[in-house]
Amino acid sequence: MIVSDLVDFLHSVAPNNFQEEYDNSGLLVGNYDDVITSVLVSLDVTESVLEEAIELGANVIVSHHPIIFSGLKRLTKSNYVQRIVQKAIKHDINLFAIHTNLDNVYHNGVNTFIANRLALINVDILKPKADLMYNEAKIGAGIIGELKNPMEEKAFLAYLKEKMEVNCIKYTALQQKPISRVAVCGGSGRFLLNDAIKQNSDIFISSDFKYHEFFDADNQIVIADIGHFESEQFTIRMLHEILTNKFNNFASHYTKVNTNPVNYF
Repeated sequence: MIVSDLVDFLHSVAPNNFQEEYDNSGLLVGNYDDVITSVLVSLDVTESVLEEAIELGANVIVSHHPIIFSGLKRLTKSNYVQRIVQKAIKHDINLFAIHTNLDNVYHNGVNTFIANRLALINVDILKPKADLMYNEAKIGAGIIGELKNPMEEKAFLAYLKEKMEVNCIKYTALQQKPISRVAVCGGSGRFLLNDAIKQNSDIFISSDFKYHEFFDADNQIVIADIGHFESEQFTIRMLHEILTNKFNNFASHYTKVNTNPVNYF
């Protein structure tokens, strides 16, 4: 099996044209004709992840975040991106990213996976892309759903902490009413806050809110910032399951490297 077969399959899961304009998903480094030895799945491509792939004999790394996000003008090993790209080329390792296109699909999408972990029902896309459908489902950003049984706010925060396996949650003022409607967006979701409010969400779960942006909750909603890595950490498991369920002619591994650059004391 060659790399192009894997690329075609992953694009059937999350078509590349569903990525956002700013994104850079797809095969970033490599050769479509390379025969696949094995695949390593990771949220990010770091130097440690690349070393792990070399040790495993994996010649494909499938990551959620693209290692090349904006144009590379030189390869001089002057930063980690250049070092990773050079080393990947030297060791014939293909680097493939499946980013906002995986965020934007409903079936096997990042946000649907989060909604399933939280056992949300009546789930739908939070901000659909106009008139776009794929596999009979809407395409777009974020997910909104409901709890089967409404929960008291602090009880829900504890539930969220447990289900998403996070150490801490940054949140805004509680509204002194039960949590029923829940909006989620893995990764940076500030751009969806108004959509969550318009759809009468009681809480919006995402990450990367800046200090002043927390004020935008404006006593209309609870913002729960669980961290970027934490909100997307299960994407690794999801991609690994998708690959192992589809292919039996190569090994699929998910990284043992914690790529989160943020530490908590």
